[in-house]
Parts: sequence; structure tokens; C-alpha cells
Amino acid sequence: MLRAVGRWQLVGLSVNDVIGSGIYLLPAAAAALLGPASVWAVLLAGLAVSLLVLCYAQAASYFDQAGGSYLYAREAFGRFTGFEVGWMLLLARVSSAAALSNGLADAVAHFWPAAGGRSGRLLIVVGSLVALTWINVIGVRAAARTGVTLAIAKFLPLAMFVIIGAFFVDLSQASPLAVGSIPMGNLAKGALLLLFAYAGFENMPAAAAEYRNPRRDVPFAMLTMIVIVTATYVSVQWVALGTLPGLAHSSTPLADASARFAGMWLALVLTVGAAVSILGTNSNTIMFGPRYLLALADDGFGPAALTRIHPRFRTPAVAIVVVGALSLALALSGSFVQLALLSVVARLFGYLATAASVLVLRKRHGHRDSALQLIGGPLIPVAATLLSLVLLGSAGVANLLAAAVALLIGALIYRFWRRPVNSPAESMDP
Repeated sequence: MLRAVGRWQLVGLSVNDVIGSGIYLLPAAAAALLGPASVWAVLLAGLAVSLLVLCYAQAASYFDQAGGSYLYAREAFGRFTGFEVGWMLLLARVSSAAALSNGLADAVAHFWPAAGGRSGRLLIVVGSLVALTWINVIGVRAAARTGVTLAIAKFLPLAMFVIIGAFFVDLSQASPLAVGSIPMGNLAKGALLLLFAYAGFENMPAAAAEYRNPRRDVPFAMLTMIVIVTATYVSVQWVALGTLPGLAHSSTPLADASARFAGMWLALVLTVGAAVSILGTNSNTIMFGPRYLLALADDGFGPAALTRIHPRFRTPAVAIVVVGALSLALALSGSFVQLALLSVVARLFGYLATAASVLVLRKRHGHRDSALQLIGGPLIPVAATLLSLVLLGSAGVANLLAAAVALLIGALIYRFWRRPVNSPAESMDP
């Protein structure tokens, strides 16, 4: 495949994957649970997620091939564990694409009412998925440029909200010093809510085979991303808290706050920005999802056709079309809701597998010149592993049972649907 994606494009793609539609709802939910302390909570959540980001950055510094968490788990714990992680992440990507395309229709309906009707909704869902699939087929450059463009387009409304709104903040409402007492139940719920708001960073290493210098650029992009995203989230929370009395009860907090201090024009910009945010996140989903499928197929799981690289575009075109088609079918069926819930648990398996993998991989490959060295040796991976276990334990019985069923199906696929292939390509190419 073509190594065409550079360092700053990776920064844009990683920001695009994390900042989604959630930021437009997060301020109200966080304020309802944590009040003025939500500003500090957003910052602390960013620091906690940084433990996971550092693990991904360290693991990525060892490899220059596709697969992300699947690759790390396979190299550390063997093919079966790797397959189960890759299988879960593939399910997460397909269900996420289906859910996001429906979410896009809902967001567009706020400023184009026709999108709320049957034909309008169908146009948005089908049109967005087909367009994003085609962009990814015709080249990774086109996909990366689209992702970066959408990242900029989604970031600008948030920047306008923060820069303009900062002049209207009432410090008596937004002072993080007036934290008051917070019920322990709210504290736990708020922590989980905020930690999941930072999700999405884990997908970017999946397409490492198409990055110019993945061992150096992926860690740089991920660390830069967490700084940008944390600063953005904290700033947005502070402005929303300080400009909208009754923030906790707003269903459209950023639009409502904007209307108060800048008028309806900025509220409309934020409403459109929410739709662009969803489209941007789905652009990344359609880009990275097929790379999990390609990595699995390269190791003999699924038809050999999935490993084909388009002779002209030099992309895994078959894998891209398959993921796009599955996402579209799921989006139109309406059954994506259950799988979307499963995707949350699947993501946690990826976090846990990567954090634990780093403890093994750093002993094998940590001596390499290109390897990222974390302060404290194994302390950060151990802390990230514990964080992942806590998050997994909070996922709920229904979600964990759904995950168990998915893992069982994966085990059956692993046992009965494997093609003979050569041994996996050496991961540590010089």
C-alpha cells in the first residue's frame, strides 16, 4: 500500500476521531452530575486517558504495519487473543458507522427538517456512507485529506464558541473553586462519562501501513492530540458553565449558550458544527475499520479477496467496500443500536489488550532506537491496565453478556474459518 499520510495529517485525523458529537452534549451532562467541579473533572479525565494514550503511543513506536490493538495483542499474547481483540474492534467499527450515519440524519434535521422524514433520512444515511466509502477506495490521501478537512471544520465552531464566549463568562457560575459537595454516585457516573468522551484515539494506529513514518509520527500525533482535545474540552466546559444558567437542564447546551451571548447566528453555526462533527468521526470510522479487517484477513481469517490491494488506488478496496456495505445494511436495519452498545465494551477490550501488551512488548522491543520510552518503566502500563479493568467492570451486565456472546462467535470463527497462510510478516521491519 501507499505510505502517503504525514505527521500533521495524523494529528488532524486523531483529533477528528476523538472530538465527535459528544462535545455538544457533554457540558450539560457533566454539569448535571458534577456542577462547577465539572471543569476540573474534564481536565482530570484527560489526564487519566493520557495513560492509555501513552500506552498506544509506546506500542505504535514498535511497529509500522496495520492492525493497531489487534497487532499489539497478537504479538504479545498470540494469535487467538489477537484475533478476539481484532474481531471485537471490527464489530465496534461497523456498528459505530451505522449509528453515526443515523446520528448524522438526526443532527441535520435540526437545520434541514426534511432530513427527519423517511426519504430525507434515507438520503443522508445512504449518501454519507456511500460517499465516505468511495473517498476511501480512491486513495488514502483522499481519505486523510477529507478527515483533516472535517477536523478543521468541526474545530472552528468550537473555537468560535470559546473565544467569543470567554468575554461573557460569569465567574460566579464558572469558578471551579466553588465545587461544593458531590454525591459519590454522581462522581462515579461523571468519571465514566468523561472518560468515554475522550474515546476514539485507539483507532488511528490501525492504518499504520499507510503512514510515512508510523513509528515516530503515530506517537507524536497521539500525544499532540490528547493535549489539543483536553484543552478544547476544558475550555468548552468552562464557557458553557459560565454563560448558560441552568446548563444542566439544556438538551442543546452549546447552541443555547451561544444564542445568549452571540445571537442565533452562532447557535446555527454550532448546530451545523454538530452535524459536521458526526460526519468527521464517521469519515475516520470508514477509514480505519477496513484496516482491522485487512489485518485479520492477512492472517487467514476470512476470504482471501479481503487482502487485495487495488492496483490503481493502492488501497484495500475490497475490505473498504465490505465494511461500508455492512455498515449501510446495519444502519438501514435499525439493529445497530444493540451493536452500538456492544461497541463500548469492545473498545474497552482494545484498551485492556493494548495496555497489557505494552508490559510484554517493552521487554522485547524497548531497546530499539525508535522506541518511545515512558517515564517510570512499567508504572504507566500497569496504571492503564487497572483503569481499563475498572471501566470494563462498570460496563453493565447486559453489555458484558453481549460481549461474551461476541467473543464466543469469534472463537468459533477462529476455530473453523481460517485459511492456510504463510507465517505473519515480520513486524519489526528494519
